Amino acid sequence: MQVIRLSTVTACFTLVLAGCAGGAVQRPDLPLPATYDEVARSVPASDDTAQAAEVSPQWWRSFNSPQLDDWIETRLDAGPDLRIAAERVLQARMALRVAGSDRFPDAGISASSSRSRNDSRGAAPVDRESTSAGLSIGYEVDLWGRIAANVRGARAQYEATRYDFESLRIAAASTLASTYFQMLATAERLEIARRNLAIAERVLGIVEARYRNGVATPLEVSQQRTTVFAQRTALLPLETRQRQLQSAVALLLGEVPQGFAASSESFAQLAVPQVAPGLPSTLLVRRPDLAAAEADLAAAAADVHVARTSLLPSISLSGSGGLSSSELLSLTNPATSLSAALSMGLTLFDAGRRSAQIQSARSRQRVAVETYAAAVRTALKEVDDALGNADVGARQEASQQETVAQARRALQLAELRYREGADELLAVLDSQRVLFQAEDALLQLRLERLNAALDLYRALGGGWEGAAS
Repeated sequence: MQVIRLSTVTACFTLVLAGCAGGAVQRPDLPLPATYDEVARSVPASDDTAQAAEVSPQWWRSFNSPQLDDWIETRLDAGPDLRIAAERVLQARMALRVAGSDRFPDAGISASSSRSRNDSRGAAPVDRESTSAGLSIGYEVDLWGRIAANVRGARAQYEATRYDFESLRIAAASTLASTYFQMLATAERLEIARRNLAIAERVLGIVEARYRNGVATPLEVSQQRTTVFAQRTALLPLETRQRQLQSAVALLLGEVPQGFAASSESFAQLAVPQVAPGLPSTLLVRRPDLAAAEADLAAAAADVHVARTSLLPSISLSGSGGLSSSELLSLTNPATSLSAALSMGLTLFDAGRRSAQIQSARSRQRVAVETYAAAVRTALKEVDDALGNADVGARQEASQQETVAQARRALQLAELRYREGADELLAVLDSQRVLFQAEDALLQLRLERLNAALDLYRALGGGWEGAAS
């Protein structure tokens, strides 16, 4: 009769669970575009575009920097941020192991031995000795799937943490590359500034010679000396900036800034890669941050299931066995005991606590859905923005190269005309200024193109291919 009643109760609660349960992972209804806007609006493919390649897992090699390749492949993981993230992955893995242990029974042993004397007035002393040993086993029957849901949630959290680590590694590699490119660009700007200083000093020599011959005026000498001093002064912040960027690279590699030195690569040797973005629909499986957001959806669904099972009774099995004897430190001729029990517990009143927990879990699930949708939309925008910046940067650099060529020719003509007395010093000064600004702008446009390529690699997931759990 008791079995029939238990079956009846079980059936009723099963119907209750079926009516309120879900546990399925909710995903947003998010339509994806057929192509990126920047791809659709672009002109017919140029030679560079036709040679664009899919993102490689070793995307940093496309920049033609052996120093950067070595750092990312052998020393990037020594950075403090990645070391901390790796420990978080380990913590999530241990949390998964803890959650999984609930699927197995708990077992414990105990042993004791004691001796006591009862000495009453007027009676002979009585000595008592006892020794016992026992084994106990407990197991929670996962009838409603609470433990399984806990394991699913812990696994999803572990996967999300692992994906976050991959996202951070891509970001760390991109940040290292960007900082290194800035350091090389600053060194190149220093060379440009020094070349222009040499030009200014050469022109100063011409002006002073003309002044000694009575052709130039003291004002012209003063103007050119002012130019020389100004360009010498301009070197100072660039030198400081280069040292600061070098120390920033050291920190990213987990090294002490003092005494750190990079190999002597030139900014001119860096290549700007051409990247094929692929289809927007493939972006969902190419970015680890989107994979992490999707894992959060699974964890949120598991949390809702766990919260709902709190409305149902918990069923546990337990058993124990033991040996005992009336001797000290001995189990000779022991008495044995065995016991088994089935227990069920159900909370009848909790002032709405479990209901609030369920609503909170549902709310967290809705937040996870919205977060995932927002992450997808943001990822699509980042790819389009990076494509647009790469296209504009290429056009600007091509135009600026023509500007630099014309500025160099203008300075040569201005120097020649001034040397021959056909023009004033002002024309030479203007030509110097224009050339310096044009060369500096060209270098910075090149740096922007490199950073745009880095942004595109990062937006496309850095060649991430996922990993086994």
